[in-house]
This record gives sequence, structure tokens and C-alpha cells, in this order.
Amino acid sequence: MERRGSARRETSLPWRSLGDSNPCFRRERATSWATRRRELAGARPFVYPGSADGTSPPETNFEKSWGRSARKVAFLVHSNGFEEIAEDEDVVAGIDDAAPGAAGETREHVHEGAPERLDRVLARAFPDLSRARVQDLIGDGQARIDGRAAASASTKVPDGARLTLVVPPPLPAEPLPEAIPLVVVHEDADLVVIDKPAGLVVHPAAGHETGTLVNALLAHCGESLSGIGGVRRPGIVHRLDKDTSGLLVVAKNDAAHKALAAQFADHGRTGPLEREYVALVWGVPSRPHGTIEAAIGRGSVNREKMAVVPAERGREAITHWQLEETYLGADGAPLAARIRCALETGRTHQIRVHMAHIGHPLLGDGVYGAGFRTKAARLSEEARAALEALDRQALHAAVLGFAHPASGETMSFESDLPRDLARLVAALEAG
Repeated sequence: MERRGSARRETSLPWRSLGDSNPCFRRERATSWATRRRELAGARPFVYPGSADGTSPPETNFEKSWGRSARKVAFLVHSNGFEEIAEDEDVVAGIDDAAPGAAGETREHVHEGAPERLDRVLARAFPDLSRARVQDLIGDGQARIDGRAAASASTKVPDGARLTLVVPPPLPAEPLPEAIPLVVVHEDADLVVIDKPAGLVVHPAAGHETGTLVNALLAHCGESLSGIGGVRRPGIVHRLDKDTSGLLVVAKNDAAHKALAAQFADHGRTGPLEREYVALVWGVPSRPHGTIEAAIGRGSVNREKMAVVPAERGREAITHWQLEETYLGADGAPLAARIRCALETGRTHQIRVHMAHIGHPLLGDGVYGAGFRTKAARLSEEARAALEALDRQALHAAVLGFAHPASGETMSFESDLPRDLARLVAALEAG
């Protein structure tokens, strides 16, 4: 484990090494990523077969082009042992609900203009609240339109409507401390960076009331964790899947929480936030690098599952990927690849959904790569045994960087592959 501080490392990643010839990925980012993508002919979003514009295909066209495996891009709920969270879900609902003024205050706003969604109107009127937080408050019955309880976040607000929003005070952390070992990469008065092992749930949820990272943090940090995240998520700024390993930053006070949350809400577009993942995927992409720009939302057939959907039905999701290594099967033909992914957004299971969407689901991913299980028969005996022992998706949060919430110093951390993934990589390299 290495803390790299403000120093930048040289890598083969296109967004780090191509300089002026690849402005979309230069670290000195421009105001508009969209402008840079238009300038960059070589790193345009992945061209999807069968779509009208090649960048945001409807589900039906994708399924026609990629086959039944496309329908395997799914979202597994708590009851099946996965957290209902993202690889790196940005701005956890409730982390920025410490509103100025009195605790539990009532806010009012009069909408002027064309009819618009309630959550958008309120998020714009009260910029200290994230849209996710506003949606939670609406769902909890805390929003009213002209004195009547709002039915949903999508309710259209007419011109002249008077809106009322009750913002509860931040809740204290209530889960009990538990003596669970933690790998602490860095810790100071404001934050702690953890290298989370696979199998550790981030916060208490249905089916995971104890034995979580939050329980471990309460034992490690005592009462110093930020309470803005609410009863079940004290200090949690972003999250990782239960079965995704790697780096995670946790806030130890409310000021740090709000500052870090703002960086994750910005997705690193104007600051030093960086998140890179190592993924092992089935198949080998036909290009050395690319960008997947495809909205993610609930599936149209099974609402408990996530999938790539038309833009109007989902949330913007952008993943940049780089091919690092190709692995051959026992028959000598290309079978799998090592990919490095950089997130420009953080949606639920974004990397897993996006890579499956382009026909390269993660090894070991029984949710999004179920249709590729038979490919394991083409692995060498050693690699097949390593994959079976992995028993999770082959995904690791390898790099995390951000501006320190108090000092402003750029901090960057790296995490080596854990033992289970390192064993699988070694077996794949051996062929």
C-alpha cells in the first residue's frame, strides 16, 4: 500500500499519457468533458451495434445485437446477499442534510416558470441538499405542494406553486461498535482511508444488521464519526459493493463530510477526485481503450434489476476503460482480459453493468455475467480453481484520490490486488 500524496504517477492509461492529443483524459481538465469528448476522435463513446446514433442504444437494439446475455445485466437485491449499492455510489442520500439554520427547519420556495419535476425544483432551490437527499425527503413525506403532500419526486410543479420542505436534523450514529479488524491506509483528525476486504458490507441494511464496516469504524473511531450520514451510515461518503474490495474514504466530522461529499457530487470534473478500478472481464475488447456513456436505471422487465436504459429513463453514467492485459484460454485462444476503469460518474454497479453491456462482464459476477459461466470450462485447471475460490466479481478499487477537506492537499492512495484476485491473475497469466 502506498500513499502517493500530491505526486502523480506515470501510467499507460490514455487519460494520463496521451497529453494534448487526447484532451478528454488530460489531468488538467477543461470546463466541459462533453467538449473534450467531441474534440477527441479516438476516445469517443463505444459504438453500439444497431443503435441510431451509436452512443445510447435502446435496450431492444442492444439485445438484438448482443443476444440473450444482455438481459443478464441485472441488479441483485439484499435478500440474495449483495448490497443494494454502487461500485462507488456518489453522494449518499442524507450525507449533506446538515442545513444552515435551526435543526429540523421548514423551508419554503415559490416555483416560477414552466412545470418541472419536484425533486429538480427543490434541489435547485436548496443547493446545500443533494438531489438524492431531496428525493429521500419527498419519499418520507416531508415535501408539500400548496399544502398537500407530494405524491412523488416526479410530480410536476406548476408555475406559482408554493413548496414546503421539512429537513430533519442529522441523526446520531446508533449501530453498535464491533471489534472487526480494519486495514487503515491513512488516518487524521478529519478522515480515515480504509482498504476494504471483499465480503464486508459497508453499512447496516436489510439482512446485514451487524458485522459491517460502520460497526468496525464505530469501534475504531469512537464517537468521532460524522453523524450527517444518518443512523446507519455515519461518516460514509461513498460506498463499495459487499464483494468489491479496495479503497474507501470515511469522514470523521461533519465539515469533512460535507467537503468530501461535494467532491463526489462533482465527479472530479473540477477537482482532483480520482477513482480507478481493476477488473477482470470475459473476452477481449476490440480496442485498446474507450468510453462507455450509457444511462443506467431500473430494468423495464424486472424493476429489482439495473440495466442500461434510454437516457430519459435513467441516470447519466460514464465509464472510461483501458485494456491492460489479454489472457489466453487452455486452447490458446483469447479468453479474458484485465481492464482498468476510471469512473466519471458513480451509479449503482456502474462498472459491472457497463462492462456487461458491451459484452465483457466481470469474471465471477453471477449477477451480470451469468450467461458467461460456461466460458470457465476453457480456462486452465489452475485458473478455473482460482476463479471458483474467488467466489465474487473480479473487481478491486485500486486508486482513490481527493482534496483533503481541511487542508486542500491533494491526497492519492493505491491498493495492491488482494490475495484472491492476485492468485487468479497469476493463474490467467500462466495460461
